[in-house]
Amino acid sequence: MVPRLALLCMLFCLAMAGCTSKPPSASGAAQTAYVPAGDQHARPGRDKVVVADNQAFARFGRAPGGKEFGSLAGRTLEVSSLSEIRLADKEVILTFDDGPMPGKTDRVLEILDQFGVKATFFMVGQMANSYPAVAARVVNHGHSVGGHTYNHANLASTDTNRALADIATGNAAVTRATGAPIGFFRFPYLADTVALRNSVAARGMVILDVDIDTKDYFKLSPQTIAARTMAQLRDRRKGVILMHDIHHRTAAMLPLLLSQLRSGGYKVVALQYRRSRMPEAMVSAGTVRGNSRQM
Repeated sequence: MVPRLALLCMLFCLAMAGCTSKPPSASGAAQTAYVPAGDQHARPGRDKVVVADNQAFARFGRAPGGKEFGSLAGRTLEVSSLSEIRLADKEVILTFDDGPMPGKTDRVLEILDQFGVKATFFMVGQMANSYPAVAARVVNHGHSVGGHTYNHANLASTDTNRALADIATGNAAVTRATGAPIGFFRFPYLADTVALRNSVAARGMVILDVDIDTKDYFKLSPQTIAARTMAQLRDRRKGVILMHDIHHRTAAMLPLLLSQLRSGGYKVVALQYRRSRMPEAMVSAGTVRGNSRQM
């Protein structure tokens, strides 16, 4: 009963919070409960669980009506360090945080299959433990996975050893569920320290930051989220896009975003992890907070 209550509490917090919204200060924690400003009334959507089609790859790159969408898919990058991720003009990387979530993650996978593109899913260990079949489905559909801690903690305010243990526990949970080793990592809330980044990188993981935050954790219409995301992308021309596969509105927005990317001549780059013999110790700690990392 207690583990289930803990999971429900985490689901509630994740559904109302964004990975780039800063955790509340100690004085305001009781009131905000990780809810971004302006979104206090948002609630997680309630979806019927959708089981992914077993014939997903048979209709890869094809919409339900038979229209080809393959032109959106770009190259595949095999990387072992952040320095190897170099995007050309009008190239984007799709990322999804905080899942897996039955129904919502399944719907996201279905849409990605229809458009013939791949993404990277940063999974919370506790979620992967709770929904291992959904987590495994992500890998079976050809997407890459990364760690996102075990319980979505703010590691910047955590003792380094405890933070590293949380990361390792989360990675192990995702690997158990998916059968895939974890090569990518993203800090919850993008809250990190130089010491933590160096320690994570020294363990061979690629820390993936964010250039374009869709802010899909705010209770806005799918059309508004897609339009705002495209406006950011037109300014930046390229970058890593952050979404969350735990919201109904994200799944509803995704076809709009992908259609606009395709019509705008963008390409979706797929990331694959390649383990290096000599892990790179990364020192830079720039993220979307304020000035996004240049890609």
